[in-house]
Amino acid sequence: MRWSDERAAQAYDAGLWIRGTLADALRLAARDTPERVVLVDGDVELDCRELYRRSAALATALGDRMPTASVVSFMLPNWHEAAVVYLGATLAGMVVNPILPSLRDHELRFILDDADSRMVFVPSQFRGFDYAAMLTRVTATLQCPPEVVVVRGDSREHTSFDDLLTDSQPAPVVELDPDAVRMIMYTSGTTGRPKGVLHSHNSIHALITQIRRHWSIEPGDKFLVPSPIAHIGGSIYAFECPLLARSTAVLMERWDADEAVGLLVAQRCTHMAGATPFLEQILAAAERAGTDLPDLKVFICGGASVPPSLIRRATEYFARALVTRVYGSTEVPVTTVGSPHDADRAADTDGAPGIAQVALTGDDSATEGEIVARGAQMLVGYLHAEDEIGAFDADGYYRTGDLGRWDGDCLVVTGRAKDIIIRNGENISPKEVEDILVGHPDIAEIAVVGLPDPRTGEHACAVVVPAHGTPGPAVADLRRFLGARGVATFKVPEQVAIWEALPRNDAGKVLKHHIRATLTNEGG
Repeated sequence: MRWSDERAAQAYDAGLWIRGTLADALRLAARDTPERVVLVDGDVELDCRELYRRSAALATALGDRMPTASVVSFMLPNWHEAAVVYLGATLAGMVVNPILPSLRDHELRFILDDADSRMVFVPSQFRGFDYAAMLTRVTATLQCPPEVVVVRGDSREHTSFDDLLTDSQPAPVVELDPDAVRMIMYTSGTTGRPKGVLHSHNSIHALITQIRRHWSIEPGDKFLVPSPIAHIGGSIYAFECPLLARSTAVLMERWDADEAVGLLVAQRCTHMAGATPFLEQILAAAERAGTDLPDLKVFICGGASVPPSLIRRATEYFARALVTRVYGSTEVPVTTVGSPHDADRAADTDGAPGIAQVALTGDDSATEGEIVARGAQMLVGYLHAEDEIGAFDADGYYRTGDLGRWDGDCLVVTGRAKDIIIRNGENISPKEVEDILVGHPDIAEIAVVGLPDPRTGEHACAVVVPAHGTPGPAVADLRRFLGARGVATFKVPEQVAIWEALPRNDAGKVLKHHIRATLTNEGG
């Protein structure tokens, strides 16, 4: 059982859950601070009054078209219109469903059908891709297709976004249950078909309360948001924090490190969160620009393997920023809040739990085990009951599938339970080896994967993106490098593959299943 009346009462008593909703927060913001800017999108700035006006107009249109609690999807870049969709759907009592713009026909068809979406918002075109045409193809194959709304550009046979915002009447007042499902966000599906993760007003409210406490967020702070808004991280910084933490979101529709540094400086941004590549590239771009980003207070790094050396370099370079690793998932967002006030632990660990309860399970849990977590910010459940089979233990903890160990009160994620390489009966943690080898002067990026081996069961292959101007290391080079750092011989990769880039998803996570499949098909 995931929840109990006792744990729910505790969440309310702690103020993590409240009786209000994000819709209430939007109305209050429009009334109390109408001119406070909440969103910056290029030349467009939306204050609380205008954001509410547009969201209310959309809520009226949604209420005219579909029953309360219908699913409203959007497949948009980091544009301000996405916030209007998110909040308009919230005001109307709908369930919002963010979808990554990088997905295509196959994935989109599955999500729209699986979620039973009644309306989907897409760009006409973005990055040279015709979304309106894709939606024409996809909806033609669905038994109950959603209404397609096109944002920015020729809507063709679909509905125009601007046409939905013509109603100037106040949004209908819908009685909202703060514990009811208000968002469906699909997982990446790296271990199977995508699963719909369900969150409520209160699970997200608990999350924002936690990060406000631990990441020094104060009214007037600004988040640079380059992470996709269809991921849990991007969505909370763009849509939730501006209202629940009284911050401002500065949106980036596409990632460019030099442009990001320019925005951080010009907008005087105080916070940023992103995966390892974001931090690596921001640091390099800041060095090129000759700025130590004096306004940046906090950089949160997670979503992929984070080398300790990168955290230390960024901490030393940035003038006042607290840079820390964190750990979480769509199911239990921000499971740990990092160690922003301890530079060594911020680099060497993934931080201490915030409001989540975290434990390790398994035969070796005294030293290492599977990470399980529960807390007020965890998912309500999955869209389909069958997806919950085996996902939770008897005490309501979510089984992450990640391995970890404790370093005092801080968690260290050591790898995936399915990512362990078993060579001659010995367990090898790829992440441990990667964290060391990323310091090799000839290596820019690295992923270590296990490949089938008739002699040893599996062997380790290091897939390397070489440092600029180098051919990349050979196996002997890795052996010497690891040996000099006291690494056991059995952990040394027995194969090196030189690639131009590592495959990643939109959150920056390396797609090791793609790497394994490619190398296996090539004969190892």
